Amino acid sequence: MRKDDADLAGKVALVTGSSRGIGRAIALRLGAAGAKVAGTATTEQGAQAISDFFSSNGIDGVGLVLDVTSSQSVDSALQAVTERFGSPLILVNNAGITRDNLFVRMREVDWDQVINTNLSSAYRMARACVRSMTRSQWGRIINISSVVGSMGNAGQVNYAAAKAGMEGLTRALARELGGRQVTVNAVAPGFIDTDMTRALPEKTRAQILETIPLGRLGQADEIAAVVAFLAGRSGGYITGETLHVNGGMFMS
Repeated sequence: MRKDDADLAGKVALVTGSSRGIGRAIALRLGAAGAKVAGTATTEQGAQAISDFFSSNGIDGVGLVLDVTSSQSVDSALQAVTERFGSPLILVNNAGITRDNLFVRMREVDWDQVINTNLSSAYRMARACVRSMTRSQWGRIINISSVVGSMGNAGQVNYAAAKAGMEGLTRALARELGGRQVTVNAVAPGFIDTDMTRALPEKTRAQILETIPLGRLGQADEIAAVVAFLAGRSGGYITGETLHVNGGMFMS
């Protein structure tokens, strides 16, 4: 990001699930734009790794332990961020898990865990942050969805339902908060070059690439760039939208 793009100076950003991949790239991008960044992980070791990563990259930020399925943990993390930096006015809901299986074999616990971690967490995080945003008459909530929420995918009924629900939450909350100058948007990545996709068998990767008109996997920084745009001044008149970043895999 060029120096003249840095328009988040003085803003506090909270990015869940930022120990690697897309979440880490988002945290780094927002920090490079001048934001103070709190990134979260599920363990103390992960949180320390985030803090170390921020320090080594010149980012004013901190790693925190957060269980997004627990309202108590959410409240504790928010208090820690507020005490250190001030109230977060940029929230990126990126934390998520997968528990893939064909529907007829999917256990109820796998359904519940994915819905709770990927969808209900967005409700908890937004609820914890929205009061300070409305009081400030400025805020950005950016939910990281997935192309699967629009296309569906065999073996991911729980994940697809959670991401589709996140996009519905995005539109409804945008209508509620628009009058307070708080925007709410979703970014839906396609297949991104991360540890998870690198571990796929070569045959599976080749089959995926055949479905992508651009003929390649996306980069985490390409998702981060869209998030930074929505978080900054340039994205201030966009709300209630889901921005698809998938190389043409899905065209709405």
